[in-house]
Amino acid sequence: MSTGHDDGATMMRVLFAAPDALWPEWAPILTRLAPEMELLRPDAATADAASIDAIIYAPGGPVDDLSPFVNARLVQSLWAGVERIVTNPTLTQPLARMVDPGLARGMAEYCTGWAMRAHLGMDRYLQDGVWRHGLTPPLADARQVTILGMGELGRSVAAMLQGIGFPVAGFSASGRAIRGVQVFGPDGLDRALSRTEILINLLPDTPRTRGLLDAARLARLPQGAWLINPGRGTVLDDDALLAALDGNRLGRAVLDVFRVEPLPPDHPFWSHPRVIVTPHIAAETRVETAALVAVENLRRALSGRPILHLVDRTKGY
Repeated sequence: MSTGHDDGATMMRVLFAAPDALWPEWAPILTRLAPEMELLRPDAATADAASIDAIIYAPGGPVDDLSPFVNARLVQSLWAGVERIVTNPTLTQPLARMVDPGLARGMAEYCTGWAMRAHLGMDRYLQDGVWRHGLTPPLADARQVTILGMGELGRSVAAMLQGIGFPVAGFSASGRAIRGVQVFGPDGLDRALSRTEILINLLPDTPRTRGLLDAARLARLPQGAWLINPGRGTVLDDDALLAALDGNRLGRAVLDVFRVEPLPPDHPFWSHPRVIVTPHIAAETRVETAALVAVENLRRALSGRPILHLVDRTKGY
């Protein structure tokens, strides 16, 4: 760190290690929120990597080797998911994931919208001249919803659904209690699935979660259950899902994330009558709110205070 302004403020040199397309959107608001920040692009920083105090990171940028930045006290991800950086062997700095209030709200709205579509049976009302009276859905308090993954996003989704009246259960590796939510721990996944009419997956991509929703687990869901997956595509066994849909075990699947993105045009999800594909839009980082989180963490790291949303590398999130 070097000192700058006449008021004695501490200057921090921060590398913006993210795709070039993000620079025009992020740079103005970051520098406005933190005038003590010297925000650098990689070509300006590589010559003096040891002077970098912190790194703002997003996948797809020009920086893969983090080893030269020996004095960086933080790598702040702009994404909630960190699976594309946490396994980087050159990462030795503390890593923080993005927990953005705007992102959490967006995820809650996405999940609530699709849960309501499932709950109300909106897809039954085709505009084909047939009067389908007598298909009145139950009220929300009679519809069981389960959320896989009860971190910041899961709790936000649960709160919004509970506000409508849905009885919400959750599954998490820790099994930590959450007020108003029946939480199933590591040994309770099968029980959680068997009570679920609308299943929402928000689990991260880790070695333990990959392929978790396989044929056996999907078979635990009640007949006609909906799956909403805005979490990670690796959690789901694609072939098992298609078989469950073809066999009328599941009612419908709403998929926002995939093993390969963009989803290839010839993938069977596109044409399956019971699959709805959305293009990874459930929880976009909102610059206006996320920049506040990033700046707060940069200041914490440089002043020696505890970093928010620090990633546990043994867990991968």
